[in-house]
Amino acid sequence: MNPKVDFFFTRAKKWQEEFEKLRMIILDCGLTEELKWGVPCYTFEERNIVLIHGFKEYCALLFFKGALLKDAKSILIQQTKNVQAARQIRFTNVREIVKLKPILKAYIYEAIEVEKAGLKVSFKKTSDFIIPEEFQNKLDKIPSLKTAFYALTPGRQRAYIVYFSQPKQSKSRESRVEKCMRKILNGKGLND
Repeated sequence: MNPKVDFFFTRAKKWQEEFEKLRMIILDCGLTEELKWGVPCYTFEERNIVLIHGFKEYCALLFFKGALLKDAKSILIQQTKNVQAARQIRFTNVREIVKLKPILKAYIYEAIEVEKAGLKVSFKKTSDFIIPEEFQNKLDKIPSLKTAFYALTPGRQRAYIVYFSQPKQSKSRESRVEKCMRKILNGKGLND
Protein backbone atom coordinates (compact mmCIF):
# COMPACT_ATOMS: atom_id res chain seq x y z
CA MET A 1 0.00 0.00 0.00
CA ASN A 2 1.16 3.45 -0.88
CA PRO A 3 0.35 6.01 1.85
CA LYS A 4 0.11 8.73 -0.83
CA VAL A 5 -2.93 6.89 -2.22
CA ASP A 6 -4.69 6.42 1.13
CA PHE A 7 -6.41 9.80 0.94
CA PHE A 8 -8.33 8.66 -2.16
CA PHE A 9 -9.87 5.81 -0.19
CA THR A 10 -10.54 7.83 2.97
CA ARG A 11 -12.15 10.80 1.19
CA ALA A 12 -14.37 8.67 -1.08
CA LYS A 13 -17.99 9.49 -0.28
CA LYS A 14 -19.34 6.69 -2.43
CA TRP A 15 -18.00 3.22 -3.21
CA GLN A 16 -15.60 3.26 -0.24
CA GLU A 17 -16.11 -0.41 0.64
CA GLU A 18 -15.95 -1.43 -3.03
CA PHE A 19 -12.76 0.58 -3.58
CA GLU A 20 -11.07 -1.06 -0.58
CA LYS A 21 -12.00 -4.54 -1.82
CA LEU A 22 -10.67 -3.81 -5.31
CA ARG A 23 -7.49 -2.37 -3.80
CA MET A 24 -6.81 -5.55 -1.82
CA ILE A 25 -7.41 -7.79 -4.82
CA ILE A 26 -5.07 -5.75 -7.04
CA LEU A 27 -2.32 -5.45 -4.43
CA ASP A 28 -2.52 -9.21 -3.91
CA CYS A 29 -1.44 -9.54 -7.57
CA GLY A 30 1.90 -7.85 -6.85
CA LEU A 31 1.35 -4.54 -8.61
CA THR A 32 2.78 -1.20 -7.46
CA GLU A 33 0.23 1.31 -6.20
CA GLU A 34 0.53 4.92 -7.36
CA LEU A 35 -1.69 7.97 -7.62
CA LYS A 36 -2.22 9.14 -11.21
CA TRP A 37 -4.95 11.43 -12.55
CA GLY A 38 -6.19 11.65 -8.95
CA VAL A 39 -7.09 7.94 -8.75
CA PRO A 40 -5.29 4.77 -7.66
CA CYS A 41 -3.27 3.37 -10.55
CA TYR A 42 -1.47 0.04 -10.42
CA THR A 43 1.70 -0.53 -12.39
CA PHE A 44 4.10 -3.29 -13.37
CA GLU A 45 7.68 -2.15 -13.98
CA GLU A 46 6.41 1.45 -14.20
CA ARG A 47 3.84 0.59 -16.90
CA ASN A 48 0.14 1.19 -16.21
CA ILE A 49 -1.93 -1.99 -15.87
CA VAL A 50 -5.20 -1.10 -14.13
CA LEU A 51 -6.80 1.72 -12.18
CA ILE A 52 -9.78 2.10 -9.88
CA HIS A 53 -12.32 4.82 -10.47
CA GLY A 54 -15.87 5.67 -9.49
CA PHE A 55 -18.87 7.17 -11.19
CA LYS A 56 -22.37 8.03 -10.08
CA GLU A 57 -23.92 4.69 -11.07
CA TYR A 58 -20.94 2.35 -10.66
CA CYS A 59 -17.30 1.95 -9.72
CA ALA A 60 -14.87 0.21 -12.02
CA LEU A 61 -11.53 -1.36 -12.74
CA LEU A 62 -10.07 0.08 -15.92
CA PHE A 63 -7.55 -2.04 -17.80
CA PHE A 64 -5.31 0.21 -19.91
CA LYS A 65 -4.84 -2.45 -22.59
CA GLY A 66 -8.14 -4.20 -22.00
CA ALA A 67 -8.75 -4.52 -25.74
CA LEU A 68 -5.90 -7.05 -25.80
CA LEU A 69 -7.35 -9.26 -23.05
CA LYS A 70 -9.17 -12.45 -24.05
CA ASP A 71 -12.20 -11.54 -21.89
CA ALA A 72 -13.19 -15.17 -21.42
CA LYS A 73 -16.12 -14.16 -19.18
CA SER A 74 -17.33 -11.31 -21.45
CA ILE A 75 -17.26 -8.79 -18.63
CA LEU A 76 -15.08 -6.06 -20.17
CA ILE A 77 -16.89 -2.93 -21.29
CA GLN A 78 -15.77 -0.36 -23.83
CA GLN A 79 -16.75 2.97 -22.22
CA THR A 80 -17.58 4.70 -25.50
CA LYS A 81 -17.14 3.83 -29.18
CA ASN A 82 -14.12 6.15 -29.30
CA VAL A 83 -12.16 4.36 -26.56
CA GLN A 84 -9.69 2.17 -28.40
CA ALA A 85 -7.49 0.45 -25.80
CA ALA A 86 -9.03 0.65 -22.32
CA ARG A 87 -11.80 -1.58 -21.01
CA GLN A 88 -13.73 -1.53 -17.73
CA ILE A 89 -15.25 -4.04 -15.40
CA ARG A 90 -18.10 -2.30 -13.56
CA PHE A 91 -19.51 -2.93 -10.10
CA THR A 92 -22.47 -1.64 -8.17
CA ASN A 93 -21.83 -3.44 -4.86
CA VAL A 94 -19.21 -5.38 -2.87
CA ARG A 95 -20.94 -8.74 -3.44
CA GLU A 96 -20.23 -8.51 -7.18
CA ILE A 97 -16.55 -7.90 -6.47
CA VAL A 98 -16.29 -10.78 -3.98
CA LYS A 99 -18.04 -13.12 -6.41
CA LEU A 100 -15.65 -12.17 -9.23
CA LYS A 101 -12.45 -12.13 -7.14
CA PRO A 102 -10.74 -15.14 -8.84
CA ILE A 103 -11.79 -13.89 -12.28
CA LEU A 104 -10.54 -10.37 -11.52
CA LYS A 105 -7.19 -11.77 -10.46
CA ALA A 106 -7.00 -13.85 -13.64
CA TYR A 107 -7.69 -10.73 -15.74
CA ILE A 108 -5.06 -8.75 -13.82
CA TYR A 109 -2.46 -11.50 -14.30
CA GLU A 110 -3.34 -11.66 -18.00
CA ALA A 111 -2.90 -7.85 -18.24
CA ILE A 112 0.53 -8.19 -16.64
CA GLU A 113 1.46 -10.87 -19.20
CA VAL A 114 0.28 -8.61 -22.03
CA GLU A 115 2.63 -5.93 -20.68
CA LYS A 116 5.54 -8.37 -20.22
CA ALA A 117 5.10 -9.51 -23.82
CA GLY A 118 5.28 -5.89 -24.98
CA LEU A 119 1.97 -6.13 -26.84
CA LYS A 120 0.57 -2.89 -28.23
CA VAL A 121 -2.96 -1.88 -29.14
CA SER A 122 -3.37 -1.05 -32.83
CA PHE A 123 -4.90 2.39 -32.81
CA LYS A 124 -6.94 3.79 -35.65
CA LYS A 125 -5.00 6.32 -37.65
CA THR A 126 -6.13 9.92 -37.57
CA SER A 127 -7.00 9.58 -41.26
CA ASP A 128 -9.50 6.83 -40.33
CA PHE A 129 -11.61 9.37 -38.42
CA ILE A 130 -14.24 11.29 -40.36
CA ILE A 131 -13.92 15.05 -40.01
CA PRO A 132 -17.39 16.51 -39.39
CA GLU A 133 -18.71 18.68 -42.20
CA GLU A 134 -18.85 21.79 -40.00
CA PHE A 135 -15.14 21.55 -39.23
CA GLN A 136 -14.17 20.59 -42.79
CA ASN A 137 -15.94 23.72 -44.06
CA LYS A 138 -13.85 25.88 -41.70
CA LEU A 139 -10.65 24.12 -42.78
CA ASP A 140 -11.53 24.76 -46.42
CA LYS A 141 -12.35 28.45 -45.82
CA ILE A 142 -9.47 29.33 -43.48
CA PRO A 143 -6.06 28.17 -44.78
CA SER A 144 -4.28 29.19 -41.55
CA LEU A 145 -6.67 26.99 -39.54
CA LYS A 146 -6.01 24.05 -41.86
CA THR A 147 -2.23 24.55 -41.57
CA ALA A 148 -2.44 24.85 -37.77
CA PHE A 149 -4.69 21.79 -37.44
CA TYR A 150 -2.44 19.54 -39.52
CA ALA A 151 0.60 20.79 -37.59
CA LEU A 152 -0.89 19.35 -34.40
CA THR A 153 0.13 15.88 -33.25
CA PRO A 154 -2.09 13.05 -34.52
CA GLY A 155 -3.45 12.55 -31.00
CA ARG A 156 -4.48 16.20 -30.70
CA GLN A 157 -6.09 16.05 -34.15
CA ARG A 158 -8.08 12.95 -33.14
CA ALA A 159 -9.20 14.60 -29.89
CA TYR A 160 -10.62 17.56 -31.80
CA ILE A 161 -12.29 15.37 -34.44
CA VAL A 162 -13.94 13.20 -31.79
CA TYR A 163 -15.00 16.27 -29.77
CA PHE A 164 -16.46 18.02 -32.82
CA SER A 165 -18.27 14.84 -33.92
CA GLN A 166 -20.07 14.15 -30.63
CA PRO A 167 -23.09 16.50 -30.80
CA LYS A 168 -26.09 15.29 -32.78
CA GLN A 169 -27.08 18.77 -33.97
CA SER A 170 -25.10 20.66 -36.58
CA LYS A 171 -25.34 23.96 -34.70
CA SER A 172 -23.79 22.32 -31.62
CA ARG A 173 -20.93 20.95 -33.73
CA GLU A 174 -20.46 24.41 -35.27
CA SER A 175 -20.41 26.01 -31.83
CA ARG A 176 -17.69 23.62 -30.66
CA VAL A 177 -15.60 24.34 -33.74
CA GLU A 178 -15.97 28.11 -33.21
CA LYS A 179 -14.94 27.84 -29.55
CA CYS A 180 -11.84 25.79 -30.38
CA MET A 181 -10.52 27.65 -33.41
CA ARG A 182 -8.31 30.01 -31.37
CA LYS A 183 -6.70 27.07 -29.52
CA ILE A 184 -5.99 25.27 -32.79
CA LEU A 185 -4.50 28.42 -34.33
CA ASN A 186 -2.28 28.73 -31.24
CA GLY A 187 -1.06 25.15 -31.68
CA LYS A 188 -2.85 23.88 -28.59
CA GLY A 189 -4.64 20.59 -28.12
CA LEU A 190 -8.19 20.28 -26.82
CA ASN A 191 -6.99 19.58 -23.28
CA ASP A 192 -3.90 21.83 -23.22
